[in-house]
Amino acid sequence: MTASSAPYLPPPWGARVIGNRMAKLFARSVLSTLSVRGRISGRWRSVPVAVLDHEGERYLIAPRGNTEWSRNLRAAKSGRLQRKGRAEEFEAVEVPVGERPPLIHVYLEQFGRFPTVAETFRQLPDPADHPTFRIVGSRRS
Repeated sequence: MTASSAPYLPPPWGARVIGNRMAKLFARSVLSTLSVRGRISGRWRSVPVAVLDHEGERYLIAPRGNTEWSRNLRAAKSGRLQRKGRAEEFEAVEVPVGERPPLIHVYLEQFGRFPTVAETFRQLPDPADHPTFRIVGSRRS
C-alpha cells in the first residue's frame, strides 16, 4: 500500500468546523498547534494535535490515518509546534510500523477520552494506518 492509498477517515463536519475551534478554547493544556509546510504549495498549514510524551520521547500520531498533515510532515521532515505562546522548530522521524502498537496504546490511554479519538482507532485498527513521528532536533524559537 502506498502512502497515497493508505486509509484516511475525514472528520465529520462538526468535529472539523466546531470541534477544532472548541478544542483550542477548552483543551489548551493538552493540544498544541502543529504547522508544516505543504508538500505541494510550500505554504504553512496548521492543525491542532495532541503530542504524546512517552519514555522521554515525544511523538505525533495521526488518529485519522493518512492525513494531510502527516503526508506533509513525511515530505518536509520538519515542522513547528506552538503551545501556550511558546514555539519550537523540530525535525521528525517516522516510527516504523512494528514500533507503533505500544505508542498507540499509550496515546489511547491519554487521549482516547476526546471525541472521536478512540472511535477512529476502532475503525482503523492496523497500526500501519496511523502515521507516527518521533520529534527530534527540537529548538525553541
